[in-house]
Amino acid sequence: MIERDGLLLITRRRAGTHLSGLWEFPGGKPEPGERLEDALVREIKEELGALVTVGERIERVDWQYPDKQVSLTFFRCVLSGDPQPLEGQEMAWVPPSDLSRYQFPEADATLIERLGRAPGMA
Repeated sequence: MIERDGLLLITRRRAGTHLSGLWEFPGGKPEPGERLEDALVREIKEELGALVTVGERIERVDWQYPDKQVSLTFFRCVLSGDPQPLEGQEMAWVPPSDLSRYQFPEADATLIERLGRAPGMA
């Protein structure tokens, strides 16, 4: 989760990907043997051309979709530079209270609700 000036950065999953069209917090899947934090730094650089410093873990969610099991770990991150949607994905800076206006994957629901009711970022 990347915050700047009280806004959270979200991106929209591209067509042809699992859960395409839904919004998400930028990040990605680790390579075999890669630490979660290192994968996050790599994915943000590849997808948004920006560097992040990974901070504390905020939440972990294990979720079963009909076609796939996922484990999501959310970290607080500090962004260096201005992100650009390098893979053609939509990108938005959103106040936490507005996250519920965007359609996220079901696995993100608890975190979205928590962020929407917390003063400042959770």
